[in-house]
Amino acid sequence: MSGDERLDDHAEIGAVVRTFFAAFTSGPDSTARLDALRHVFLPEAVIVRTCGGPPAAWGVDDFIAPRQELLAGGALTDFREWEVSGHTEVFGDIAHHFCSYAKAGVQDGVPFTGRGMKTLQFVRTPAGWRISAAAWDDER
Repeated sequence: MSGDERLDDHAEIGAVVRTFFAAFTSGPDSTARLDALRHVFLPEAVIVRTCGGPPAAWGVDDFIAPRQELLAGGALTDFREWEVSGHTEVFGDIAHHFCSYAKAGVQDGVPFTGRGMKTLQFVRTPAGWRISAAAWDDER
């Protein structure tokens, strides 16, 4: 694989990571951002939250539906998540992105912030790089 191909892979995966984080923003267009998120996952992808308790796992639609309600429902305002720092490793048709992230918002009138780590697993498909699995853990 040439250096240009590696740069193209990293650029494409970076765009998917940005789409992933942009989806978790309240306010106008939250439905469109979550729809875009649906398109960067494999349909069979698995999403897992740990955060100190037993792991909770979802398929893509089961993961997105409650977040759409939360982001568009009005109880959560001024919310966003963003990547703080991360790195991507690519080997052939698989890749991994590991990153720290932060979040902030107002839920039911109470401001909050948080931080954690996310891992995104990717596979190359004929349509481009797609997330095959995601997992996260928040600081406690």
